[in-house]
Amino acid sequence: MEKRPLILVTNDDGITAPGIRWLVRTMAAIGDVVVVAPDSPQSGKGHAITIDNTLYAQLFKGAPEDGALVEYSCSGTPADCVKLALHELMDRKPDLVVSGINHGSNSSINVIYSGTMSAAIEAGLEGIPAIGFSLCDFSWDADFTSAAHYAGVLAQEALNQGIPNGVVLNVNIPRTHEIKGVRICRQARANWKEKFDKRKSPMGKEYYWLTGVFDLQDSGSDTDEWALAEGYVSVVPVHFDLTAHHAMAALTQWKLNG
Repeated sequence: MEKRPLILVTNDDGITAPGIRWLVRTMAAIGDVVVVAPDSPQSGKGHAITIDNTLYAQLFKGAPEDGALVEYSCSGTPADCVKLALHELMDRKPDLVVSGINHGSNSSINVIYSGTMSAAIEAGLEGIPAIGFSLCDFSWDADFTSAAHYAGVLAQEALNQGIPNGVVLNVNIPRTHEIKGVRICRQARANWKEKFDKRKSPMGKEYYWLTGVFDLQDSGSDTDEWALAEGYVSVVPVHFDLTAHHAMAALTQWKLNG
């Protein structure tokens, strides 16, 4: 009998989030699933890792019908979850790592802050094919039916075709029941116009809430933001070599050696 692929599932919304439960069930139809996910929400933590505290991982009794071989809840960040899974909790290297399905978009600049994508990138650093999935709906009771379908399609293709070395896929699914298809895209140029809402506690102590408005600066029809607005699933290949190769020639002209 042909050996089923081993798939590690993680997320940043926490192990009980509806999005990851959909993803576990979807991946269990494709391969053998191990889940290692945070025991509490870790959204916006980026690629943070725990170095100043202890890490805990305990067996989690997920719903048996979800189909995982074993599940662990971890006290750390999404990146911690992947590190711990690969080096301590799994007896062999997975064939694929999937992260999500995130409650909310991780398109454009949001990839920088995303714990969902950082978990996938951590797997990519270890040479493992990895995909982060996000649904553009922040609601806890969002309908993940279409997102789970496309997660299954993309995961199966990643196992069949492979993902280029050093590349991780950032997949966002629009909030619509009429998805037109899938587009391979580039990351749109955008930023957040941020400000802090300054308040006072009942004890008179000042505190702040971060707020912001998403500022899309890109009108291209080849971007993730365009694809999502038009009803397509966006797939952006992301690489974790942050070198700005195009800037190296200009920097060599600087007078840096006396």
